[in-house]
Amino acid sequence: MARILTGIQATGTPHLGNILGALVPGLNLAADEHNEAFFFIANLHSLTALNDPDIVRHNTYSVAAAWLAFGLDTKKNTFYRQSDVPEVCELMWYLNCFTPFPMLANAHSFKDKSETAASVNAGLFTYPVLMAGDILLYDADQVPVGKDQRQHLEMTRDIAGSFNHQYGDVLVVPEGSYDERVMIVPGTDGRKMSKSYHNYINIFLEEKALKKQVMSIVTDSLPLEAPKDPDTCNVFALYKLLGSTDQVADMRAKYVAGGFGYGHAKTALLEILIETYAEQRAAYNSWMNDLGALDAELAIGAEKARLVGAETLGRVRGALGLD
Repeated sequence: MARILTGIQATGTPHLGNILGALVPGLNLAADEHNEAFFFIANLHSLTALNDPDIVRHNTYSVAAAWLAFGLDTKKNTFYRQSDVPEVCELMWYLNCFTPFPMLANAHSFKDKSETAASVNAGLFTYPVLMAGDILLYDADQVPVGKDQRQHLEMTRDIAGSFNHQYGDVLVVPEGSYDERVMIVPGTDGRKMSKSYHNYINIFLEEKALKKQVMSIVTDSLPLEAPKDPDTCNVFALYKLLGSTDQVADMRAKYVAGGFGYGHAKTALLEILIETYAEQRAAYNSWMNDLGALDAELAIGAEKARLVGAETLGRVRGALGLD
C-alpha cells in the first residue's frame, strides 16, 4: 500500500489552479483502494506571508471546506490542520541540522524575493524544511506536486537521503507524482494562476462575482467576426481543462470559423464552471456555515496524524541519541 500526502496553504480559498493541480489529482490517488492518503491544511506555511489571525483562521476553514466539498473521505484518509500536529515543528528542527545553507539560498521560494531581503522572514527561508517535515513525518511514499514545487520535493529527498546516509534507513524517501496535463493552470492574465498574482478564479464565489472574474480574462482585440487562434487564447486554455472532447472540439471550430467573440467564449467558460462544480459549490457553502462540524473533522484527523508522527519521531530521536 502506498501512502499519499498532499496539502494546500491556508493563504486563501483554493482557486481553480489549486483544484486542478493539487486537490483533484490527490483525491484521484486516494480513491485507489491500494493507497492511503494524508491531506492537510498548511496553515503554518501561510504565516510566512500572513499575520492577521482572522484571515488565517478563515482561510484554514475555507481550505478544509473545499477538500470536503470535493468528496474527501475522512474515514478512509487522514485529514488535519498542520498546526494541530506540533510534532512537525520538532522534526523540522532536526532536519534543519541536516540541510545545507546553500540549498535553501537557492530555493525558488526564497530567491524570488531575496532582492528585498529586509522584508524576507526566516520562515520563508526555511519553508522547504518545514515542507520536508510535513512529508517525512508521515512516511509518505508519494507526493502529488505542481511544477513549482518540484524543487522543494527534491530538497526533501536530498535531506532525507543525507539523514539516512548517516543513520540508516530511518526516513522514507518520497517520490513525486505529476499530472502534466494540468501542471500549470493559466490565470486570467495568462500567467500561472496564483493568489500572489491576483489572477485566479474562485469557483466557490456566488455567480455574479464568479462572472466578474471570468469576464476579466485578458484576450486580444480581434473583432467578433474575425477568425481566432484558440491556442493563444487564455479563455480557451481554461475551457479545454474542463470540457469534454466534443465540447472542446466544438469550441475550437467556433474560434477558427469567426463570428464568435471572446464574450461568447467567456460565457461558455462560466457556464461550464457552474455546471461542472454545482455540487461542490453547494457543499462548500454548507460546510462554511457549520464551522463546528469542520473542527470536529479536523480534530479526528489530527489525532490519527499524531499517532503516525509519534512513531517517526521515535525513530528519529533514537537515531540522534535523544530517546
